[in-house]
Amino acid sequence: MNENLPRTPIEPAGRALLTRLATVALGLALVSSCAVQRGLELPPLPDWNTRQNVLAAISEWAFTGRIGVSAGSEGFNGKLRWNQVNNGFSVTVSGPLGVGAIRISGDNGHVTVTDKDGQEVELTNPEVDLRAMYGWTIPVTSLRYWALGIPDPASPAVTEFGDDGQLVRLEQRNWQVSISQYREAGGQLMPRRITAVNGDARVRLVIDRWTFFNP
Repeated sequence: MNENLPRTPIEPAGRALLTRLATVALGLALVSSCAVQRGLELPPLPDWNTRQNVLAAISEWAFTGRIGVSAGSEGFNGKLRWNQVNNGFSVTVSGPLGVGAIRISGDNGHVTVTDKDGQEVELTNPEVDLRAMYGWTIPVTSLRYWALGIPDPASPAVTEFGDDGQLVRLEQRNWQVSISQYREAGGQLMPRRITAVNGDARVRLVIDRWTFFNP
């Protein structure tokens, strides 16, 4: 290389462009950092009453995992992502045979299902309507609580605890729920393997990742 070649000076406009590009790159890095750090740690849960109160009051959380559903001769295995914001939830289920990905969303008053073609149907009785539509069902209105390892506060429940004080069995709304495995998430033990059975309907859930945004 000829070290005596003259260097082309950077014009003011070029320096301004480089400055803007550097600012944008820094901003993207900060946004990325915030996104990585957004998940928060849960506060201590020293006893059952504290656990119920704290987890029921969390306003924003999400989990991803795998789901297996069977009812009579129908069933499927697939992936599931649950997003909860206050009383509103959005559940994406991918993998149902012959159905493709569907989205179930709702709040205290309404629940809708959106199929792979984008067609939306409002559900009057989610568990009954899902079975009528697809041949299987998911107890979506209570699963948000069972996934957290607590009963649905809207209905009476019978609970059973393990030697470590964690909920291991729950009977509620004609469903028998068992939590066979916990693991750390958000700094506390959270359910990982859950099975819910109601007659011939069975839902198996394996939660791979929890994220808590506002404990």
